[in-house]
Formats: sequence, structure tokens, C-alpha cells
Amino acid sequence: MSEAYLHPMALVETENIGVGTYVWAFAHIMKDVTIGNNCNIGDHVFIESNVRVGNGVTIKNGVSVWEGVQIDDFSFIGPNVAFTNDRFPRSPRLDDAKSRYGGKSWLSPTIVSEGVSIGANATILCGLTLGKYCVVGAGSVVTRDVPPYRLVYGCPARMNGYVNKRGEVLKQVGDHFVQPVSGKHYLLYNDAEMRELTP
Repeated sequence: MSEAYLHPMALVETENIGVGTYVWAFAHIMKDVTIGNNCNIGDHVFIESNVRVGNGVTIKNGVSVWEGVQIDDFSFIGPNVAFTNDRFPRSPRLDDAKSRYGGKSWLSPTIVSEGVSIGANATILCGLTLGKYCVVGAGSVVTRDVPPYRLVYGCPARMNGYVNKRGEVLKQVGDHFVQPVSGKHYLLYNDAEMRELTP
């Protein structure tokens, strides 16, 4: 595949779309957006100016990605996931709020790290970091940072276990973890990298 596929019913205002990326019908991608290689951008996705999307990312239908959100390589954003970018939003057309929106000081960035999966209809409050390969359950409301390789869900989302790179839930046994089906053993190094142990 030598270039991106842009559906004729998509509105794409940026030229920064990577090789092998698909943008489907009724998506709207604004100017100054960068999208990497081999991504899949579903129907009715809106991506606001200055957003950066990495390589191999999947964004399912009905997602809006606002300025200040960064989505790193190989992340999965489920249908109708809601991002935010302002902790104390007001309409900029309100006279008392106009001065606040004169610059970008109101913008509260969100980082979706490599390999993160976010389930359908989850809400991600702004100013947070979702750590590498964590999994956010469908319908969750994430109100604080999520460390790498954690499974969180609920409203508000709370930690409910650990996962490996494939998203399989692991069972903690002492100081290491076991994948119950395969029997493979894992160790979490420096609270940042889940590594499979060799037998």
C-alpha cells in the first residue's frame, strides 16, 4: 500500500496522513493534524487541529479527538469514546470568560501512551496520562492517571488488575503474574514494563 485511502465523503484538511492509513466516510480531520502510518480512522470521527496520532492506531466510529490529546502508536480508541481538554469549560462567547480563552493556558493535555486500549463509550477527563498498554473498560469515567499495564473500569475508573501487551488479564501470584489460559509467567519491571519470563 503506497499511500493513504481517503473516503470521498471524508473532509480532510491536512496533508499529514501516513502511508497505509484509511480515513472512512464522514470523518473530519482539521488542518495541522498529523496521523501516522497504517491507521484506521472510522466513520464520523472528528480530529481537531494540532492533534498528533501515531502509527498503527485504530479510532472507531463516533470519536472526537480534541486539541491537546496525543495518541501514541498502536493504541485502540473504541466507539464513541469521549475526550476532553478543558478542566473548567465555559463558552468563550461569555463576556466574563473571553479573557481566559485569549491564549492556550486553559488547554489541559491528555496523553494516550503506546498500545493503550479504551473501550466503547468511556470518558477520559483531561490532563491525564494513560500508561503504556493499559486497558480502560467500556463505559468507564477516567479521572486520574492510569499506570502502564493496568486494567481499569468503573465510574470513576479504578484499578481491577493487570494485563500483558496482548490485553490478556493476568493473575498476580506473589511477585509475578500468570496468564491463566497459556500459563505464561510475567514480571512487571520498574512498574513500567510487563515482560514474559523465559522458562
